[in-house]
Amino acid sequence: MQVTETLSEGLKREFKVVVPAAELDAKVNSRLDEMKDRVRINGFRPGKVPVAHLKRMYGRSAMAEVIEATVRDTNNQIVSERGFKLASEPKVTLPSEQAAVEKLIAGESDLDYTMALEIVPDIKLADFKTFKLTKLTTDVADTEIDEALTRIAEQNKPFTARPEGEAVQTGDRAVISYAGTIDGVAFDGGTGDDATVLIGSNTFIPGFEDQIIGMKAGETRTLKVTFPQHYGSEALAGKNAEFVVTAKTIEAPGSVTIDDEFAKALGLESIAKLRDAVKERIAQEHTAMSRQKLKRGLLDELDKTHKFEPPPSLVEEEFDRVWKSVLQELETEKKTFADENTTEDKAKAEYRAIAERRVRLGLVLAEIGEKNAITVTEEELNRALMNKVREFPGQEQKVFDYFRQNQQAIASLRAPIFEEKVVDFVVELADVTENKVSREELFKEDEATPVA
Repeated sequence: MQVTETLSEGLKREFKVVVPAAELDAKVNSRLDEMKDRVRINGFRPGKVPVAHLKRMYGRSAMAEVIEATVRDTNNQIVSERGFKLASEPKVTLPSEQAAVEKLIAGESDLDYTMALEIVPDIKLADFKTFKLTKLTTDVADTEIDEALTRIAEQNKPFTARPEGEAVQTGDRAVISYAGTIDGVAFDGGTGDDATVLIGSNTFIPGFEDQIIGMKAGETRTLKVTFPQHYGSEALAGKNAEFVVTAKTIEAPGSVTIDDEFAKALGLESIAKLRDAVKERIAQEHTAMSRQKLKRGLLDELDKTHKFEPPPSLVEEEFDRVWKSVLQELETEKKTFADENTTEDKAKAEYRAIAERRVRLGLVLAEIGEKNAITVTEEELNRALMNKVREFPGQEQKVFDYFRQNQQAIASLRAPIFEEKVVDFVVELADVTENKVSREELFKEDEATPVA
């Protein structure tokens, strides 16, 4: 067998491989020799079938198997001996002309093919002890707890039927039926019965709820509205419509006193216990945001200290994913690049830079994990799987089976666990300074810095 490197350009490598026909023939004979003890052919005792006879019967299929195995094993040997880390699967180019293929399968010519691949560059990791990171923290203020309790009370306020003859007011809850038309023609999704509307919540299209104000139970009105230009349905976007609406019941909101009785209604012993529960939830939100900003700062440091050309194929794959998402979002919102104060070319350049950063940081994180034996345990993976399963009540077994039978889906669970463990490892080594700030500062939007 002869292996010749024909291209070494950047991260691209190409090899020409020639395997003599005699070597292939020897492998075929060896495979057929293994077969003779297993096959049953009339006229021959078990294990006594001549290899020459087997070759006449199974030679072509055996040669095809030998070629496939030889290409696979040879490629693995090339990669292993040279210590390559592959960015993607090698591209193998075999003879394609019918005559050449026939000669190869018949054992009359050498196996002559090329293998092109793209490798991951060597990554020299930075000294993480030199990293200086800031961890933002904040206390849970009583005002935050009070505001959260007010929101909870608002969400749990009681409603009671308005006396007969009273009209709908802002803040009321009405149960309605409706039938919509455009130019006199009904449209999909335009009818409903026993729909609950909280007047003033702006959950229906603009102008719809406002025109219900003043209606009485049993009254029917025709509402005239216009669908937003960026409405989710292209068939309805920007169209004028009429809805015939009947108010069935009208309920007025009651008041809620935030006290022990209110807490008990929510399943807690007292208002003190409710405040503690709310405080804990807010503290968790603070911790999550603090972690997010600390991680972003770490990724920025990794990006600054690891500059190398990422494999173009990986960048292209990531860019394609990002770009499809961008185009889909624009289509959904019925927007153009001009609406976003940019051009398609500028947007492509911006998102390609994001794709390059993500690929580069992904490779750096993978290198850190490999160099420091960071792995995801089965227990961690199972915990993540069960958390995912719980998100789909009633379909637990179906979701569980999907992940267990789909390696790509399992990989999607493993990847974020691995990333967080690598982040924890680097943060542990870095010089981290805690900085107590206000809630506003903690949750303030940073300048747009792409996250890996």
